[in-house]
Amino acid sequence: MSDTPLVTLTRETDIGVITVNYPPVNALGPGVVEGIIDCLKQGFADPAITAMVLIGAGRSFIAGADIRGFGTGRKRLPLGERIYDILDASTKPVVAAIHGYALGGGLEIALACNYRVAIDSAKVGLPEVLIGILPGGGGTQRLPRLVGPQAAMDMIVTGRHVPAREAGELGIVDEVIPDTAGLRDSAIAYARRIAAVRPLPRVRDREDKLIQAKLDPSIFDAMRKSIARRARNQKAPYHCIAAVEAACTLPFDDGIRRESELFRELENSDEARALRYAFFAEREVAKLPDLPRDVTAKPFSNAAVIGAGTMGGGIAMSFADFGIPVKILDSTKEALDRGMERIRNNYATSVKRGSLAEDEMQHRLARIEPVSGYDDIKDADIVIEAVFEEMDVKKPVFAKLDAVMKPGALLLSNTSALDIDELAAMTHRPGDVAGAHFFSPANVMKLLEVVRGAKTSPETLLSATQMGRKIGKIAGVAGNCDGFLANRSRAPFNTEMVILLEEGCLPEQVDKVMVDFGYPMGPFAVGDLAGLDISAAGRRRRAAANPNYRKLPIADRLVELGRYGQKTGAGWYRYEKGDRAPHPDPEVAAIIKHVSTEMNVPRRGFTDQEILRRLLFSSVNEACKILEEGIAYRASDIDVMWLHGFGFPRYRGGLMFWADGIGVRDVYNQIAAWHQQYGERWAPAALLRQLAESDTPFREAKPGR
Repeated sequence: MSDTPLVTLTRETDIGVITVNYPPVNALGPGVVEGIIDCLKQGFADPAITAMVLIGAGRSFIAGADIRGFGTGRKRLPLGERIYDILDASTKPVVAAIHGYALGGGLEIALACNYRVAIDSAKVGLPEVLIGILPGGGGTQRLPRLVGPQAAMDMIVTGRHVPAREAGELGIVDEVIPDTAGLRDSAIAYARRIAAVRPLPRVRDREDKLIQAKLDPSIFDAMRKSIARRARNQKAPYHCIAAVEAACTLPFDDGIRRESELFRELENSDEARALRYAFFAEREVAKLPDLPRDVTAKPFSNAAVIGAGTMGGGIAMSFADFGIPVKILDSTKEALDRGMERIRNNYATSVKRGSLAEDEMQHRLARIEPVSGYDDIKDADIVIEAVFEEMDVKKPVFAKLDAVMKPGALLLSNTSALDIDELAAMTHRPGDVAGAHFFSPANVMKLLEVVRGAKTSPETLLSATQMGRKIGKIAGVAGNCDGFLANRSRAPFNTEMVILLEEGCLPEQVDKVMVDFGYPMGPFAVGDLAGLDISAAGRRRRAAANPNYRKLPIADRLVELGRYGQKTGAGWYRYEKGDRAPHPDPEVAAIIKHVSTEMNVPRRGFTDQEILRRLLFSSVNEACKILEEGIAYRASDIDVMWLHGFGFPRYRGGLMFWADGIGVRDVYNQIAAWHQQYGERWAPAALLRQLAESDTPFREAKPGR
């Protein structure tokens, strides 16, 4: 352990500088708050110090609380002894000097200081809602006093990070300093300018911005209504609104007590535990436990994409969005022109919405270079094949890449299911080949599934995952099998949802259950969005490879009738021209009943719970098979894939975390019962049986290799 103090006080003539040094991001870990308090007290007692600056060493000011401490029963200091109370009682001005991030408890400390300065690149925020809690250090009481209750709710309920310039315009920051000016010296100069100002300004004493709530008390109910759809089944967003409302209706100290009450209600809730789990699972997925310690990733500064379709264009945008030049190639000039036009239109839509500046759009477009031949990409560090999802189309591409690409280049396939080893066999460098399964739309979805082939080198695997992180993705690793980790674990869900129709359900009933559970869209509506012809092609491929593959006659009948989904105006639902809203279709109901009759399947009613568990338990069972085969490193990796690939509700933690909440024995018993009732597709995985017999949670499952 380092002997370097976590917090130090130094003196620059008449200004005391308190420096927090708790790498990597100055989280409020054990001893940090106590260290700041000790230094504040020393500064107050030193007659030579007229003002103080609070600053962070390294990358950030203070990036928030140590999340590992939440829900552990840690002792909280009583009101009057907290750092915020010490700052409120300050006899000398304290200036928070912000760089990097001031988030959560870090921003709350800054709000309790008398002044705040920040460099241009800094960001501030109160993101506690994203882990199922609310700001518990006065943030819900001080922020409304600085920016008004509406702006405070917008920040706290979304948890968004606010750039320094906007923070200055809102009134959170008193002065924004150019990045080149030197934060420490600028903050000391600022502290010297305001050292004699009295009375000391305290955010807690401000009331002027709260008048907004007195003039229009309906803003709180309006906010509740505005978040009703996206915040369904969750407590934290509503508690955040209630806390801000308390800031506007109660004296400051009473508002602080109300904030603490609301915080305690959330800290150990199921929602908060699930969101904390998801937070750590996203960090755990980056760890590749079986790589040699001395492996290093290959550097890259440019990329190339083969295929200018929807996926290829989205992948190219993913690189361009993060400042990486990328070349894009297609088989014909017409296809390439269409692809570039699609990219331009996507960026133009972002500009129209206000989420992207016009000049930034031009910078990103300039990084995407359409080229006409393989020789034009031969010097790329990384090339991603994104052509049609057919092995016979992809194989020749890899043969050409092998012939032209420079030694050591990464050769990656954006396949969602096909055998990486077959593609690698088309080259003389299988160690450089891996899967890079982007999810659609590639420039929006954060998940990247990196697929390890039998001969994929450790350097390639590490390089591909680091590439994903450099372009803003959450990159998880899967072994090579049909569907890999994500789509293979989802496949039983997709089968079961259609079988439910054979037995008596309708698409709108199944979709309602899943939306009520927390999905943004039901699975049948998602199918229509993706295209039913796409899923049908996957079924045909699997049926050709496996004579025992379970056919889905209802889904096949719709495709035979040309009902491909939104793109044809009809799929599982009917769509009006220019309207993407799904409308239940009596024709589909008739088809379902007719096919069920042909199959001699009796129809019956279903409860919502049975529908939910039939769908999700089928995938939990498959996930156990994936773990026992060593396709996934950890159960939590499966959860990350479901959270970011399939819209699983984040506040439920993920598929396996949710199943742990039911209990491994109950899950096993139900699957075993359905095995007896429905046959082999419900045969329990060997790992599931072992976990049930030993009463071991899914999260502790040890994968095979």
